[in-house]
Amino acid sequence: MSAELTADHGAGRRISARIAAIAESATLAVDAKAKALKAAGRPVIGFGAGEPDFPTPDYIVEAAIAAARQPKYHRYSPAAGLPELKAAIVAKTLRDSGYSAEPAQVVVTNGGKQAVYESFATLLDPGDEVIIPTPYWTTYPEAIRLAGGVPVEVFAGPEQGYLVTVDQLEAAVTPRSKVLLFVSPSNPTGAVYSAEQTREIGLWAASKGLWVITDEIYEHLTYDGVPFTSIATAAPELGDKVVILNGVAKTYAMTGWRVGWMIAPADVAKAATNMQSHATSNVANVSQMAALAAVSGPLTAVEEMKVAFDRRRKAMVQALNAIDGVQCPTPHGAFYAYADVRGLLGREIGGIRPATSAELAALILDKAEVAVVPGEAFGPSGYLRLSYALGDDDLATGVGRLQEFLGTAKA
Repeated sequence: MSAELTADHGAGRRISARIAAIAESATLAVDAKAKALKAAGRPVIGFGAGEPDFPTPDYIVEAAIAAARQPKYHRYSPAAGLPELKAAIVAKTLRDSGYSAEPAQVVVTNGGKQAVYESFATLLDPGDEVIIPTPYWTTYPEAIRLAGGVPVEVFAGPEQGYLVTVDQLEAAVTPRSKVLLFVSPSNPTGAVYSAEQTREIGLWAASKGLWVITDEIYEHLTYDGVPFTSIATAAPELGDKVVILNGVAKTYAMTGWRVGWMIAPADVAKAATNMQSHATSNVANVSQMAALAAVSGPLTAVEEMKVAFDRRRKAMVQALNAIDGVQCPTPHGAFYAYADVRGLLGREIGGIRPATSAELAALILDKAEVAVVPGEAFGPSGYLRLSYALGDDDLATGVGRLQEFLGTAKA
């Protein structure tokens, strides 16, 4: 290549194509816009971010304060995590998932998102395909692409409870398929796979020689007696081709503490540790000690929060289903409602006929001052995700505004 062409190429692109192709997190963008409008004096109700409104339990905060006073936690620590936290994560995983692991298989990460990216980056070569049940959490496909992989969406609509079938997965397999992403309970839909469905999918993945990456961060948030089932234990036939992702953010109201983890075969964990040693090094020690108190402590505070989430879940679903043109299946996990709003698209609302859920969400924010996340962030258009992890009064006000505004829709 000539020097002139090289110079032109360098001058024409300030941001690399790889990074420029990444979309901003839609959920964080909606939350940021809602908070900016609030700061400007507008009474916006935010259903955007998946963030519990509860404070982190006191015993966890006290553990962090105690750690902050100890000089040994003012220093670097092992990149993969404090040994005592890794051991506690192993014990917690056996307790909650029935899955036995060793501390060497654990990598403590800066929040769940780092665990997601490191898992894909460690397993994928350029062009490898990852099968993603859809609707999906907005970060998954971006992390896959950033790692050089290709996301392959398998959509399950409300007619099937947002749960994909083995037949659908089978239709998506190609010679380039390497990983199946499995998420139950689901963000954004709140769908929970039964033990039987989970095992069937796990056995299918094992028969295809696929890796399974399972995100279990909402494991403790299930309702109506629906149990959480880990695919790692439901289908032991997966052997050493399963990676478990988890963290303290949702269960213990610790979104800002930034502690997640991955549990993987030892060679994968070692490779991810090598990567992390160059990217971020260790997670902040004070946050790790707070996480240690969380995972090794009682689940009392979790159960108290879940009572409130359950109450809000029922109120939100009932209110949404009372709106003509909206259908919202009852979610059995996490803290999201995923409403089918295809019946509203093309109808006149506030003098405008939104053609997509993105246009509808923008209209709702502008006219009703309610922030919701459109389905385009999670897959196909035609849906809205609303988090009910906010106060009861705000929830009632927000859904009341939605009922009033969307109730004006005309053919």
